[in-house]
Parts: sequence; C-alpha cells; structure tokens
Amino acid sequence: MKAIFITFDQAHLEMIHGILDHNNCRGFTYWENVQGRGSVTGEPHYGSHAWPSMNSAIIAMVEDRQVDNLLDLLHKLDEQSPALGLRAFVWNVEQTI
Repeated sequence: MKAIFITFDQAHLEMIHGILDHNNCRGFTYWENVQGRGSVTGEPHYGSHAWPSMNSAIIAMVEDRQVDNLLDLLHKLDEQSPALGLRAFVWNVEQTI
C-alpha cells in the first residue's frame, strides 16, 4: 500500500477528483486551504493581497499497482498548466487498522 500526497492549485481540484475516480481511488483526505511556495519556480500561494492564490492538498491510500498510472496522469495535468503548480509525493504505508 502507498500514500500519495498531492499538493495543487485549487483550480485543479475537479480534474484531480476525476483522476482519482477514474482510477478507482475512493478513499482520500482533502485539505481545502494550504499555503506554500514551489521549491524551484513556483510562485507563493499565501491567500494574501500580494499572493492571492491558494493551494489544496489530498492524501490518498492506493494499491502499489496504481501508483505509476496516477503519477503519470497527475504529471500530464501539471504540464497542461505549469504556472498553477502541482506536486505529488509517494510514501510507503507500513500498517493500517
């Protein structure tokens, strides 16, 4: 089992929901308003007067076999609008209850 943590500009929300639905990833946790700044070229997303855009985040627990396809689809979405920003990170899930 893997955890995919996705941070993204809020404009991507519906497309990310679609990617998760299309790949039968039912369970996830969603944070609507998260602040951040890209590590290389990303502009700040602070929800302030100077930097008004905001990010959101989703963490989804998926089967190992689903990871590559999900990352590929998320990468393609990011390439469509690189200025918005989207990152995905994968962690091993050691145990669940």
